[in-house]
Amino acid sequence: MYKTSFVYLMAFVFSLTAFCQSTEYQQKKERKIADGSVFTKIINRELPATIEYEDEDVIAFVPNRLQAPIHLLIVPKKEIYTINDITEEDTLVLGKLFLIAKKLAKEKGISETGYRLSMNINEDAGQSVFHLHMHLLGGKKLGPMVTQDY
Repeated sequence: MYKTSFVYLMAFVFSLTAFCQSTEYQQKKERKIADGSVFTKIINRELPATIEYEDEDVIAFVPNRLQAPIHLLIVPKKEIYTINDITEEDTLVLGKLFLIAKKLAKEKGISETGYRLSMNINEDAGQSVFHLHMHLLGGKKLGPMVTQDY
């Protein structure tokens, strides 16, 4: 009986590894978090950026690598690593990200033609900066977000 239970337990544990971050990604993530967010450095004016919006809770700026004619990053000033790290107390600032996205889309002239809001969370989504941020993308037809294989 114990042998069978052990086999089931081990099968379960090994199946979980298929849903985990790779060791390499996890190490890179931990290193980047320890070094501090590049976005916090922008917020603190330690790095330059073209700032399009700022208030006491949120900053929006042009990223270094544009992915569309209109591309802004909308970032809470509170350093939150991923959506997985949000709490109830973050509710207002998360809602504010969307209101600011709406405002900036209108100011940039893309609110009626269309735009995309995107957040990348962890390895499979390609998150490389571990400070929650929303991409506002527009100014052209963007096409599907992912390959439509399913």
